[in-house]
Amino acid sequence: MVKRYLDVVSLQEVFDIMTAEFTPAPSVREVPLEESVGCISAGPVFARYSVPEIHLSAMDGIAVRSADTIGASEQRPVTLPEAVRVNTGNIVPPGFDAVIMIEDVRVDGDRFTIRKPTAPWQHVRPAGEDIAESEMVIPGRHRIRPHEVGALATYGITSLPVFSVRAGIIPTGSELVPHGIKPAPGQVVESNTVMAAAWLESLGVQCTRYQITPDEPDLIRDAIARAVEDNDMAIVSAGSSAGTRDFTADIIAELGEVLVHGVAIKPGKPVIIGKVGGKPVIGMPGYPLSALTVLREIITPLVARYGLALPDQVLQRARLTSTLHSDAGSDEFVLLSVGKIGGKWVASPQSRGSGVQMSGVRANAYLRIPRPVEGFEAGEEVDTNLMVSRSEAGEALLLTGSHDPVLDYLATMVRSGGVDIHSTHTGSMGGLISLKKQDCHAAPMHLLADDGDYNIPYLSRYLPGERITLICVAGREQGIVSVSGDIGIDDLPAHRFVNRQKGSGTRLLLDYELKKRGTDVSRIEGYNRELTTHIGVALAVKSGEADAGMCVYSAAKALSLPFQPVAQERYELAVRTEHMDDPRIMALLDTIRSEEFIRVLQDLGGYDSRETGVQRELP
Repeated sequence: MVKRYLDVVSLQEVFDIMTAEFTPAPSVREVPLEESVGCISAGPVFARYSVPEIHLSAMDGIAVRSADTIGASEQRPVTLPEAVRVNTGNIVPPGFDAVIMIEDVRVDGDRFTIRKPTAPWQHVRPAGEDIAESEMVIPGRHRIRPHEVGALATYGITSLPVFSVRAGIIPTGSELVPHGIKPAPGQVVESNTVMAAAWLESLGVQCTRYQITPDEPDLIRDAIARAVEDNDMAIVSAGSSAGTRDFTADIIAELGEVLVHGVAIKPGKPVIIGKVGGKPVIGMPGYPLSALTVLREIITPLVARYGLALPDQVLQRARLTSTLHSDAGSDEFVLLSVGKIGGKWVASPQSRGSGVQMSGVRANAYLRIPRPVEGFEAGEEVDTNLMVSRSEAGEALLLTGSHDPVLDYLATMVRSGGVDIHSTHTGSMGGLISLKKQDCHAAPMHLLADDGDYNIPYLSRYLPGERITLICVAGREQGIVSVSGDIGIDDLPAHRFVNRQKGSGTRLLLDYELKKRGTDVSRIEGYNRELTTHIGVALAVKSGEADAGMCVYSAAKALSLPFQPVAQERYELAVRTEHMDDPRIMALLDTIRSEEFIRVLQDLGGYDSRETGVQRELP
């Protein structure tokens, strides 16, 4: 039987309970530092493999074929011909393309009955959702923050008198492998306790990370008892949700008392707060961003009660670039990229998926949506919490629009000029709209018009009369990537395809070429399956999810895949002319025109640098 949460309490109730139940006593010790925390990266760091590498369940439930659910309703329930029980994080078996939450299923032995249909890929974490093989995790000249140590571990990247508190941190899960070891399908790098130790040690906490404990109740019980005996608090990673292998709450209840199981926060709802031997025992959720929320919003205030000096909270009022909806009744925390445009602060939300650690790497702020509020509207002024200094946030250069791997290299190179690039991949049209609303400094785009020109016709239509400067990054080859190498654009109706999102320049180019050939897109299997990056397309082909896709040559080359050119396009940055004298834009332009950047384009392959750095003006 699936366990249910106990009564969910508010964040304020959690603080009241911890104040009443715990009387922390600080100690003094000499503190060694985790070697990388606070250091500056000397060069860019790239993911050694994709995360996840295979489709995983995002929920506790059953894996199904979506086609089998068609027609299900309250009046006509459907008993599925075949389904497989899965927990959150399990592999979705081959042949199945969706997961239904167990709460929406009637279980009768090995028979599963449903009352509503499901869409393909519902509740499935696709391969590469978090990061793709060879994608940049952090740029050079970057100060590594504590939570980023966990992200680096996940992606395969291999260490004064103060007040202190001793924390024993226990990773649990039979699927876990230590960081530095590439996980096999179905395994997960144990990164949450790496992140937790880094976070807490930055606050002055002395941390002991215990060995990975499999999902065996006796072993977990022994580990918690040992951690409580040896430390001032114990933190258990994973096992706090409602899956069939989640034992933490029951074991804490056996050893002591469960004070809270379920807090009205998002992400992080399944958190457990217990007391064993008078000491706090915290059960963190397994999703990395859920664990981060619990560390920041619950464990850090608890640590402060031991007398440790915590960093000052830096608030910055900023205009929200997109609408954020939230469920009333929970405090929701949303990661943001915050920057200053024309003297005014703006905040652009990152992905809200609790398993996407790159959102934490890319973010420099977060927003709290209070529990009585149902969200904020685009354009609304909100109070953001900066995760960096205000001056560092003020250096942020917000790029919104078309994705290209070369932007990651620009981010590293421009850091020497004191500029911190934050990219959001919304497609070329998304970037154009963001530029129109003054929600970004620059919009990367490659919009092909019917007359064969790039970008200017669209800018003239959507921003009529506005003064815009286009900076050419490069000409670049777009084409068809496939494993076999013998698939061209004329062959797509005979193969499984994976597409870019609507509004992207790649999608417009594809549609332009298909229309020119008279190809009916309804004949292309997978035409409506959309990904937001070129690397994502290449990864889907390499993993066998599709026979072909359309991307830039550099993405195909990065994953060693054959490539058939279709067209060379003009990839440009659109900037409001009034912002061209911004020192950050000037530094970016100087970098684009540098010989070093030209060499990068040549090394990556598939780029034509003859127009690199050339400016075009509108009107």
